[in-house]
Amino acid sequence: MLKSINPLLSGELLAILSDMGHGDEIVITDANFPADAVAQRLVRLPGISATDVLEAVLSVLPLDDFVDQPAAAMDAPGERPAIYPEFEALLEKAEGKALSLEAIDRFAFYDRSKEAYAVIASGERRLYANIILKKGVLRT
Repeated sequence: MLKSINPLLSGELLAILSDMGHGDEIVITDANFPADAVAQRLVRLPGISATDVLEAVLSVLPLDDFVDQPAAAMDAPGERPAIYPEFEALLEKAEGKALSLEAIDRFAFYDRSKEAYAVIASGERRLYANIILKKGVLRT
């Protein structure tokens, strides 16, 4: 355990987040997502909600402020996923400003996830609870 580090952030996950460069993306998925099929690097956090994982990751990961939407979420056909407001609230808490989610079609989300630096497979049971974060820079 480390002081001021969320205990969900294992050494493996902290190394991945640290090794990512500006513009690299990381995906947080729900339990139904085909993580093994798309991940270049896979971290499993079974039994942990996607929102708890997102909060932990955002506690150390700067989001890209060179783009309008540094976070993208899987869209549901015909409706806005119920988890979106929770994702948006966590993004605002971490960044100190409101950020809108880029909604992405399911299959486009799968394709983009294949290009991501890493995938975190959560134990989230809510449907369409998948989000992509684009890493930013630390400013002096």
